Amino acid sequence: MYLTDEQQAILNGAKGETMAKVMKTLVMYGETFGADKMVPVTSEYNHLVTSFGLKMMKPVFDLMQQLIDAGAVSAQQFSVDPRPVDPKVPANFIQKLVFNKIMYPTQGMYEEQLEKLGLMNEDAFTCASYLDQVGNKPKKGDILSWAESSAVVYANSVLGARCNRNSGIMDIMGSIAGFVPSFGLLTDEGRKATWIVQVKTTQKPEAQLLGSAIGMKVMEDVPFITGMERWLGTELDENNTAYLKDFGAATASNGAVGLYHIENLTPEAKELGASLVAPGARVYVIDDAELERVKAEYPVMWKNPDAMPKLCFVGCPHMSMQQLKDWTDAVERGLKESGNRKVLIPTVFTTAPGVKKEFEATAYAARLEATGVILSSICPLMYMNNPLCKSMPVMTSSNKLRTYTTARYYTEREILEKITKGGN
Repeated sequence: MYLTDEQQAILNGAKGETMAKVMKTLVMYGETFGADKMVPVTSEYNHLVTSFGLKMMKPVFDLMQQLIDAGAVSAQQFSVDPRPVDPKVPANFIQKLVFNKIMYPTQGMYEEQLEKLGLMNEDAFTCASYLDQVGNKPKKGDILSWAESSAVVYANSVLGARCNRNSGIMDIMGSIAGFVPSFGLLTDEGRKATWIVQVKTTQKPEAQLLGSAIGMKVMEDVPFITGMERWLGTELDENNTAYLKDFGAATASNGAVGLYHIENLTPEAKELGASLVAPGARVYVIDDAELERVKAEYPVMWKNPDAMPKLCFVGCPHMSMQQLKDWTDAVERGLKESGNRKVLIPTVFTTAPGVKKEFEATAYAARLEATGVILSSICPLMYMNNPLCKSMPVMTSSNKLRTYTTARYYTEREILEKITKGGN
């Protein structure tokens, strides 16, 4: 790998032993993937995936402390994934004991480390850092050092930034050094599509279900998606960006997609069109039957497949302001139609702390609270990692949460029906 004089000097120890190790880590990482050089990180802020003080992660805490002690802190301030615990989210005494004493007893200490390393502010805990209320939205062409898969795919696809699907810890390394290895999705060639996905459904496909089908088919490749103009139009308005947030998270978790192009909608697809498609690209056709097939093949991880759900999560990744408003309206309508006053299944909507504060300043907040829905900024995935929680029948509209936990996927329409009108 070619290094500039500045990069070579850091590697040789000009900024101390710890910075030399940081640079060596990045060089080894880049060489593994065939990078020929390093490029500067140009985004204003970084985003870290590791947000939880999980007791078994002591080596991470030790590493972070070494960086702090050596003054090797982030060259950027950063946001970080959501907190793992919220006392407002339903949990019994034993479950709470496991959360606080066994799983996340070092959460407070770890958050102190994050502050010293460059945390933006106390509200910067969200997987959807690119939401306006968070303040970490990269610009088109920005080079990032992120690791959170749902944020990476959004930044690449919807914002036109450039970032590889890095692992946790590599994100902070790139931010500290100010450079990342150039390969994959940082290159023009790596951003070309090797799949053409033709969407031929008779109605607007559920974002999380469509994303799941595409992710499982193309895996880590880049898809160029056609046929969505009928449903999304050609402008990235608030509704479309929320749709693509959920769609991309499903492609990234049910597969390993780091970038997708949607014809006449996403920035690079509007600018470059079909020239983004590489020669020999394979074709995948998605119609109603294909989506039904994909959904029917999801495994049911509940001990009793016919159990009544005990908890429902909506918002993985975190919900946008418009989604919160739309869901509030929908829940109210569903309850009115069924004659019920409150949701019949304990339900948690999750969103970024900044969005939560803005939402709570509107009339919608009292309306949502009246339905019995809980508003939180928790990470549902971290909640489900509790062994006493993963044995519960939990339902979700998130294909990311379904993939990584025992939660069971339902479409948004099915979720609404069950929480307002009941039924298994």
